Amino acid sequence: MNDRFTTISGWVLFAGIVALGTSLVSGEVFRQERPETMGYPIEGVEVEGADGEPAKPIEFYLASADPAKGEQVFKKCAACHNADKGGPNALGPNLWGSVGKPHAYVAGFAYSEALKKVPGTWDWKALDEWLANPKKYAPGTKMTFAGLSKPEDRANVIAFLNARSDSPLAMPAAPADAPQQASADKPGAQTAEKEPVLNEQQAGTNPKNIGGPGAAKVTGPSGVENTN
Repeated sequence: MNDRFTTISGWVLFAGIVALGTSLVSGEVFRQERPETMGYPIEGVEVEGADGEPAKPIEFYLASADPAKGEQVFKKCAACHNADKGGPNALGPNLWGSVGKPHAYVAGFAYSEALKKVPGTWDWKALDEWLANPKKYAPGTKMTFAGLSKPEDRANVIAFLNARSDSPLAMPAAPADAPQQASADKPGAQTAEKEPVLNEQQAGTNPKNIGGPGAAKVTGPSGVENTN
């Protein structure tokens, strides 16, 4: 009886040691360091400025925006909004004639206090920031839409909403390109700056430096004029 009990106890102890060892090994195998930036990359989502270049203003994209393409992107918003003249409010307000209007302008719609507190109007910049990230633009908003990551999509939607109006606003022109670099930054300019400038006395010591009928007269050590 004692031998049987000893055998069972031994097997239980062995099983516990194996389980502990397996746990330690698996912990080492699957251990991962905490990433510096939390979250997971989403395929197809582009990050502005990821290549180190500054993000372009929305006017750059509005200059070539297409309302027809914006109508297709607007289908993502159609669950909560419509942009038809005289259309009813839904979960979100009717957006006919919204471009250029003040925030929370639709009478009778129950806007969130967060949006009411944001000053200004729905101009190009405000619409771009709102469509990019509503919760960032108006923290505490009831809007649950995550936003449009591509500036081209935002510009097309803005162009579509602008067209849904009795008096559409004139679309902005693309911002002027950055000024050209100074000529000193161009190839060859630095080479020219590094070349020494000879005065008449220095040039006169080398016959190859001055010559021809238009060359300046240089007086040598003996006082004799040298015109080469």
